[in-house]
Amino acid sequence: MLLKELTTKQEMLAQFEIMQHLYSNFTLEKYESYLDAIVPHNYTQIAVFEGDVCVGLSGLWFGIKLWCGKYLEIDNFIVHPEHRQKGIGKIMTDYVDAKAIELGCTMTVLDAFTGNYTAHRFYYNQGFVPKGFHFLKILNEEGLS
Repeated sequence: MLLKELTTKQEMLAQFEIMQHLYSNFTLEKYESYLDAIVPHNYTQIAVFEGDVCVGLSGLWFGIKLWCGKYLEIDNFIVHPEHRQKGIGKIMTDYVDAKAIELGCTMTVLDAFTGNYTAHRFYYNQGFVPKGFHFLKILNEEGLS
């Protein structure tokens, strides 16, 4: 398996198929418009390939918050359902940890839906712990992916 950092919109768009495992109703046009908005703001992706097939994908971006300083955020962590339990997620989180250290971040953060217990177990096993609640107020139900 090979992990590669994707830094261009074209590289990210080429992996649209695996993104659909997380967002089945996503269109390529919507994905492209989102990438147009976020790539200029420190957004990259990492992808794990088995041969020519992308079997793992995650977005990454870093920022600064007053309470913690510089952080690296994992966004949309996906392992292809047919390739789970092969260590792909661990390959990705190990890379993220090294990248966060390289960037001088104080921590790595992520969001996981409250009912996604499989993801919770995985993240706990990778050393993540809940620090608080991520509150949201939905203002436009149609705009959700």
